[in-house]
Amino acid sequence: MSADDERHAMKMAKKKAARDKIMATKTDQKGLIIVHTGKGKGKSSAAFGMIFRCIAHDMQCAVVQFIKGGMSTGERDLILSKFQDICSFHTMGEGFTWETQDKSRDIEMATAAWEKAKELIRDEANKMVLLDEINIALRYDYIDVAEVVRFLTEEKPPMTHVVLTGRNAKEELIEVADLVTEMELIKHPFRAGIKAQIGVEF
Repeated sequence: MSADDERHAMKMAKKKAARDKIMATKTDQKGLIIVHTGKGKGKSSAAFGMIFRCIAHDMQCAVVQFIKGGMSTGERDLILSKFQDICSFHTMGEGFTWETQDKSRDIEMATAAWEKAKELIRDEANKMVLLDEINIALRYDYIDVAEVVRFLTEEKPPMTHVVLTGRNAKEELIEVADLVTEMELIKHPFRAGIKAQIGVEF
């Protein structure tokens, strides 16, 4: 072994010992409140990645889509065709609010989606529930953020993970979350005139 390799091995051994010491203190498990927000792409994609992990581990899970309407997406089509027995999928929205242009209808649909979300979260068989684009519904006050925070902190089963996606997550939600990731937009093909691509955005 060269002197350089030996130095590297010693450095990595010290790192591993320090990491092992930290990991030995992490013993608690709990159902997490996870928020994906920000202007960048990938909020829902990352959340669906966790849903597919649950499916791979034979963990029952569920998805409620708050805003996205009837448009076919790869994730939804795959779950409905292959994994309905382990992941229930509920598309409750009718499209983005600028498409429907009907506030009272949007509120009605968001309220129905929230009721379905509460039902799925209360069911302790579901180890993870994804509330896709709920942050949009909260941003426009279609659902009361105080009610969402109260439910998540008081009624969510202790071992159930809940993932909430969408831009402009409210501060009250960020405050009670265990894990918050903000996707930062650096560059986007839409600005160069390129529309949403199959396999990338849906």
